[in-house]
Amino acid sequence: MTITVLLADDQALVRAGFRSLLGRSREITVVGEAATGDEAVRLARATRPDVILMDIRMPGLDGIEATRRILAELPGTRVVILTTFDTDEHIFAALRAGASGFLTKEVEPAELRRAVAVVAAGEALLSSGVTRRVVERFAHRPAPLAGDGLAVLTPREREVVRLVAEGLSNGQIADTLVISPLTAKTHVTRALAKLGVRDRVQLVILAYESGLVRPGATP
Repeated sequence: MTITVLLADDQALVRAGFRSLLGRSREITVVGEAATGDEAVRLARATRPDVILMDIRMPGLDGIEATRRILAELPGTRVVILTTFDTDEHIFAALRAGASGFLTKEVEPAELRRAVAVVAAGEALLSSGVTRRVVERFAHRPAPLAGDGLAVLTPREREVVRLVAEGLSNGQIADTLVISPLTAKTHVTRALAKLGVRDRVQLVILAYESGLVRPGATP
C-alpha cells in the first residue's frame, strides 16, 4: 500500500530535497508541498495524507499550531516534526500537539524513509534521546496532582504502560512479563484505546503526568 506524504517547510530547497529522498521509495508518494502553516492545514484537508513532514518555524502559523489544527480535524493523519531546532521546548510542544515523531533535518535518507513508514503504520517515532528528555523534563516537575488518570486500566495494562514509559519495545515487554509479543501488543493497543491517546509517545507523557512512572525510580 502506498503511503501518501505532505511536505510542509518554508524553504523550497528543503522540500525538493525531501521529495527527492522519499521518491526513491516505491511505497511513498508525495501528494503536496506547503510553504506555510496555513497552507499545510489547507492542503492536509484537501489531500488527507497518511503522514506530514512538518517544519516548526514557518511564516504565519507555525508548525506546532498547524499540527494541532490538522490532527483535530484529521486524527488518522500522522505528523513527523522536522527541524534544525533540536531543543526541549520544541520537542515537548510538538509532542503535546500530537506529533508522532520528531527528527532533525540532519537525518539520514534511509532513516527519514523508515520514519515515514513507522508512523504510517501507527507507531510512534520516539528516539532514546527524546525519551531521556521526557524523563529529565518530568524530573523537574512538581508532584502529580491527586487523582489517577489511568484508573480505567487493568493492573496488567498499567504494568504494560509503565514498561512503555521506560522505553521498552513490545518484544522487550513480552520478555519482561513472560507473555507473547502479540499479547504485549494487544495490551498496548487496549491501553491506547481506553486512555484516548494516539500512540506510545502520548502514553509516555501520560505515564509521567499521572505519577505511574517517576524519574530516577528503579524499574
